[in-house]
Amino acid sequence: MDKYSHVWVIASARSAILELTNGAATMGDTVSLLLAGDREIGWNPLNADTVYYYGQTGATQSFLSYIPAMVELIKEHRPSLILSDLSKNGRIAAAYAAAALGTNVMTDVTEIWVEDGKVTSKRMVYGGSAFKTEQAKDVAVLCVGAGVFEAKEPTPAGEIIDIPDAAAPGIVLKEKRDKVTQSVNLGAAKRVISVGRGLGSEEKLVYIQNFADAIDAEIGCSRPVAEEEKWLPKERYIGVSGCMIKPEVYVAAGISGQVQHMVGINQSGTIIAINKDKSAPIFSQCDYGIVGDLVTVLSELEKKFRG
Repeated sequence: MDKYSHVWVIASARSAILELTNGAATMGDTVSLLLAGDREIGWNPLNADTVYYYGQTGATQSFLSYIPAMVELIKEHRPSLILSDLSKNGRIAAAYAAAALGTNVMTDVTEIWVEDGKVTSKRMVYGGSAFKTEQAKDVAVLCVGAGVFEAKEPTPAGEIIDIPDAAAPGIVLKEKRDKVTQSVNLGAAKRVISVGRGLGSEEKLVYIQNFADAIDAEIGCSRPVAEEEKWLPKERYIGVSGCMIKPEVYVAAGISGQVQHMVGINQSGTIIAINKDKSAPIFSQCDYGIVGDLVTVLSELEKKFRG
């Protein structure tokens, strides 16, 4: 595979940093990271040859206030490849960087590689029913979701450069309200059990949690469970506009198997479906299928795994 001489990464969450810098190392000889935020949480090891640290976020500054200074450095060095995460901050930073370099942003990519000196990416279109392949003509700026790159054992940064007085004077953080979220990294999970509306009620989630504990799995869900029923937070939604995962084992409990969900799990090693509807589309796409009541099936399976 061809490589660039230098790849730049913009991210703030540690999980995204480790995945993107590892991915950048496969596409470039050296990796630079543009970082703002909690120095203790996001610090070494970061898998970057150079880290540009812009400052803390919190009391009076947000990540957004450092983006103009980041863009100035990008304009000065004009890297050929920039990777950012899919957070709101990452998307905004990628947009500013792309505008400064006279290009556009390649978003929601599921695969990335360098060929003939150019970045090529693949992403889903038409609600996940097709894939589109795009190749950057010159400079490439990409927003990359969790799970596209693996997070391997991190290594210390080679050089750390502090950028003083980097916050834009016209941007001041006036108020910050905590949002209740769950910390989950489905993209790195080796086993995932995902629940759909076929479970019947939120109270029955205890059976999902018990089974997940028995097999040491993360819990995911379909879009309706997160966005309509609100049984689980959006961080656990798997599908076209949610997480893209590739676990060794994926268990779909009460999920019909619509294309919008299946595209998020199509790289799974083994897919197991549990559904009381024997006509559910997922049975034509799984490796193993069990027709039956979810609570009964999961309870019996839990007993087997716990011995």
